[in-house]
Amino acid sequence: MSDGPAGNHGAELHGVPGRPDDAHGELMLRTFAFPADANPAGDIFGGWLLGQMDIAGASLARRRAHGRVATVAVAQMSFKLPVFVGDEVSCYCTISHVGNTSVTVEVEAWARRHDDSGTVKVTDGHFTYVALGADRRARSIAK
Repeated sequence: MSDGPAGNHGAELHGVPGRPDDAHGELMLRTFAFPADANPAGDIFGGWLLGQMDIAGASLARRRAHGRVATVAVAQMSFKLPVFVGDEVSCYCTISHVGNTSVTVEVEAWARRHDDSGTVKVTDGHFTYVALGADRRARSIAK
């Protein structure tokens, strides 16, 4: 099933319904944009979207680090298209680097439009997390 050039939200890949053909990584978060997340024009605040992406990236980083992580950097954010109230937002994540104490995750955010006009990539960025020990200080990550 295809929705034309905007994307394919009927596809199923790796058991994930609605995965866009061009999405990279593992689905780590799926949520909806609500009116409380928007400005008066109905566009979702970039900070809300950045927060969702951070949650998704941290989930994958935590799994790789086998424990607690904290965000230490966000780089190369690129807002391509707006997210609107009612859109379904999905974040796909890929680990791009594992250092001694840090994990860098590439995060893509995709929006399935509330009006069924398709699925589009709305933003992407690189998030770096540091692994934390019980003392809340950086700790080594097993290779």
